[in-house]
Amino acid sequence: MGITLSEAWELSRADSGLALVSTLRGDQTIQTSLVNTGIITRDRPLLAFVTYGPVKLANLRERPQITVAYRQGWKWAAVEGVAELAGPDDPWNDLDAEGLRLLLREIFTAAGGAHDNWDEYDRVMREQRRTAVLIDPQRVYN
Repeated sequence: MGITLSEAWELSRADSGLALVSTLRGDQTIQTSLVNTGIITRDRPLLAFVTYGPVKLANLRERPQITVAYRQGWKWAAVEGVAELAGPDDPWNDLDAEGLRLLLREIFTAAGGAHDNWDEYDRVMREQRRTAVLIDPQRVYN
């Protein structure tokens, strides 16, 4: 029986949207890290997270294949896809600085985040050169 992107993501809801993200290094080994994810909608649902890790971004720029894994007890799901980057060093769909600011907020809130000082949030995102990772799911399974 198949599983949807929303059903996969729901496994993370009790754990702040946390997921394991795996990217492919240049030497063909796997690099994995922990991120908060959310689902946003453009012309289709996209899995998204925000990062500033140089290793993960370098991997995704060269090899955009990505796997995101969720679990809740013994239940689990994986989402495989191709990542697109949107950030200060990664132009995306004519997104300007204001569009990026709003996109980063959208992903943060989709992942369950809340903030009491959005100006401070925006400042930190700019200073850390945060990048949005947008994943078009190609396979969702458990």
